[in-house]
Amino acid sequence: MYKEKNVAVIVPCYNEKTQILRVIETMPNYVDFIVTINDHSTDKTVEVIESCIKTDERIILLKHDVNKGVGGSIETGYVWARNKGMDVAVVMAGDGQMDPDDLTKLLDPIIDEDVDYAKGNRLFTGEAFKKIPKIRYFGNSVLSLLTKIASGYWHIADSQCGYTAINKKALQLVDWSRMYRRYGQPNQLLVMLNILSLRVRDVPVRPVYGIGEKSGIKLRKIIFTMSYLLLKNFLWRLKEKYIIRNFHPLVFFYFLGFLFSMSTFILFVRLFYRWWLIGSIPPINALSAMFTFMSASLFILFAMWFDMEENKDLR
Repeated sequence: MYKEKNVAVIVPCYNEKTQILRVIETMPNYVDFIVTINDHSTDKTVEVIESCIKTDERIILLKHDVNKGVGGSIETGYVWARNKGMDVAVVMAGDGQMDPDDLTKLLDPIIDEDVDYAKGNRLFTGEAFKKIPKIRYFGNSVLSLLTKIASGYWHIADSQCGYTAINKKALQLVDWSRMYRRYGQPNQLLVMLNILSLRVRDVPVRPVYGIGEKSGIKLRKIIFTMSYLLLKNFLWRLKEKYIIRNFHPLVFFYFLGFLFSMSTFILFVRLFYRWWLIGSIPPINALSAMFTFMSASLFILFAMWFDMEENKDLR
């Protein structure tokens, strides 16, 4: 136990035979349960975990008959923690990229400050730019910006960091069957937490790379998937939080911003077409295009500002 609270650490595993032993051996003693989820691995991950069970009774091994993705594994772990009445459930990857020395930094806000969800942020220090592969650093930064807009948690960053802790209240409130099961799970979970008006805190953690881990992420493949996922969840959040649960006029600002953005695109295409066709731009065309652009910018910025004000206490 940690500060009189029982703690379960959820460890999703998919082909982690080279790393999972290190994760288990470095797990702090105050952790009550180490819930490993084998996501239908094709290597000897299960054999390594079963050998560890003989010497560490805290280890629980759950198995998937089919591969459900990292989100599916986390869902399985969260449901187990919820059903067992855990006070705090932590997620640590099975590839050893999460420093166990940072675990107390995630637990303290949950236990001492009534935060519902604490997540790691590897971007607080200058170490991140040096250690994280540059293409992943850039992709993470872009996704963090888009996730701020989609989730409503404007104070968070490093949205792809999966080192997280969640309290009993949130475990009970969230409908885990709705959680996205593939890459993008952390982003969608933030949206789900925001709809429920739960408090989220960013915590500085140390980035760990170059220890033998292998990333299965293909940036070209996920860029369209993530864009669609974030857009869909952004619209879902607006509907659930600002129309159904508690009406807020910012939905009109976003809607008008969208309409004027579409008008801006059409008018600028028409403007450049006429320039190509007749060699000049009629002043009325330029004026109308700039008017719609400025209107779209103002409506969207005001909507974002309203959203920030509405969620400023959820930290």
